[in-house]
Amino acid sequence: MHIATLDRAGFTARINELLAVYIAAMPAPAGELYGRRLIMTGHSAHPGFTALAAMEGDHVAGFCYGFHGAPGQWWHDRVSTALGDRASWLADCLELAELHVRPQYQGAGLGSGLLRSLTAGRPEQTVLLSTMDSETVARRMYRAAGFSDLLTGFLFEGVQPPYAIMGAKLPLKPSRW
Repeated sequence: MHIATLDRAGFTARINELLAVYIAAMPAPAGELYGRRLIMTGHSAHPGFTALAAMEGDHVAGFCYGFHGAPGQWWHDRVSTALGDRASWLADCLELAELHVRPQYQGAGLGSGLLRSLTAGRPEQTVLLSTMDSETVARRMYRAAGFSDLLTGFLFEGVQPPYAIMGAKLPLKPSRW
């Protein structure tokens, strides 16, 4: 297993594989794929976009990507408003947009490895993400890396379930995972 960097062209060329990982990890409905494809492709044009894929041969076992968060981006604007006086977390942030690992590879540190590889050496001061607002393995992994809850019970327009907005200072804490 190795971690490969995907440039924008490599990311969009593998979008179907990445979406398959997303569906396997998230039990997302198939009807969500068209919109998710558009969102992910749009994200790849943001400044500071970086994508990583955990590869086992030619097979994508997991992936993550992020970019420099800025006003005018959909997620950034909604979270900034909701955070209120804690919106300074977004002033110079890496937005971790997606991190997913196929179920058969979960629990072996692959997600933590992707997270740490993506955030290593980033110029931003903080990293923020949204994750389901429940006690999941992913949320425990984020906490172990130094993330804390900035907002819980957050509802994006027309989306269920509630999310937690989590943030961490960069660089991340040494791994305990």
